[in-house]
Amino acid sequence: MALALAAALAAQDYDLLLKGGRVIDPKNAIDATMDVAVRQGVIAAVAGNIDPARARETLRVDGLLITPGLIDIHVHVFHTTGIQDAWAGDNSVQPDAFSFRTGVTTMVDAGSAGWRNFETFRHTVIDRAATRVLALINIAGLGMVSDITEQSDFDSGAVARLARKHSDVVVGVKSAHYRLPDWKSVDAALDAGRQASIPIMVDFGYFLPERPYWRLVTERLRPGDITTHMFRGSVPYVDGAGKLYPYLAEARRRGVIFDVGHGGGSFVMRNAVPAISQGFYPDTISTDLHNGSMNAGMQDLPTTMSKCLVMGMPLSEVIRASTWRPAQVIHREQLGHLSVGAVADITALKVNEGEFKYADAYGARITGKQRLSAELTVRAGRLVWNANSLGGQDWRKLAPDYGIRKGVDQIVPPPARP
Repeated sequence: MALALAAALAAQDYDLLLKGGRVIDPKNAIDATMDVAVRQGVIAAVAGNIDPARARETLRVDGLLITPGLIDIHVHVFHTTGIQDAWAGDNSVQPDAFSFRTGVTTMVDAGSAGWRNFETFRHTVIDRAATRVLALINIAGLGMVSDITEQSDFDSGAVARLARKHSDVVVGVKSAHYRLPDWKSVDAALDAGRQASIPIMVDFGYFLPERPYWRLVTERLRPGDITTHMFRGSVPYVDGAGKLYPYLAEARRRGVIFDVGHGGGSFVMRNAVPAISQGFYPDTISTDLHNGSMNAGMQDLPTTMSKCLVMGMPLSEVIRASTWRPAQVIHREQLGHLSVGAVADITALKVNEGEFKYADAYGARITGKQRLSAELTVRAGRLVWNANSLGGQDWRKLAPDYGIRKGVDQIVPPPARP
């Protein structure tokens, strides 16, 4: 019997089969009920009806959305420095402690580390995480130790050299929190981006009349560069008649990428609602994850996606902006889709129906009828989050001694009572 079982297992084509879900894969223009099969860490098949007998493990995912693993291109995870009140320190989040339970398989740290401490970040976080962690290098030497450190110490050449040396994980350059009325931080980041042939992301930080936001997106940034915190309160969105300013469409035509970057203070409904209602959707939906935003209105990526959904962004576009589009923006086109042969990063989302209230960063609220939540997360073929124990067995049907480590634990019953 053992030989027969071994032969049957060897004949099975797949390690894992997700059966009966609604697959939304924007890159491949799929939105249909399909099965997804995984073998040896990659997508092996996406088809209408795959025989469960061909898989070692089958999970029924009826009623769930099956998407590529979510990609969050604005997080802070340089948590190992121990610096108080710093994004390069205590404000950062340990990636594996938050990613999988929210459906995220790839995180991009947005400039927590600069060119002076990036290699420490790589050794202590990036190389040790099960989450795929990529990074933008801050143009300022010490990165986000404080706003003060981001006002100077710019070295385009050093950033470009590090980006080339660590090209497997570095996907861009970050300029952030700049307080002065000139363009030195942005221009230095642009110079590094040109040298390394990678995009830059700008958190405009302090909005000043000498360098208005409209000039950043219509004159300074290149096609493929990213403006994050797109719904920040300081960004001018609507004129006196409530219509979007034309410069926004102009910047998008130039190829500038608009990223949500919700964060703890960079998402206001009075900008987001008119933008989305008038069809100006985010290119990428991201969280600006840190220990403040995760415990405030932002919460997590599915919640941020839900806000865009209930404001009128179509579900297919919400998924695109959280999977395939960010993969394109960071030039990691091997990610963000469910093509056969692609790494098996998969998220199963539940669309909860009811009445849900969402907060922005300043206490304003919107109510919607849907909320997304992460039910399953698969990272490189391995099930790493299973919110509702799909595939589990009723304990009463298992052997009486299940849970005992045979050959390790010795069970000593208590003495009988007199």
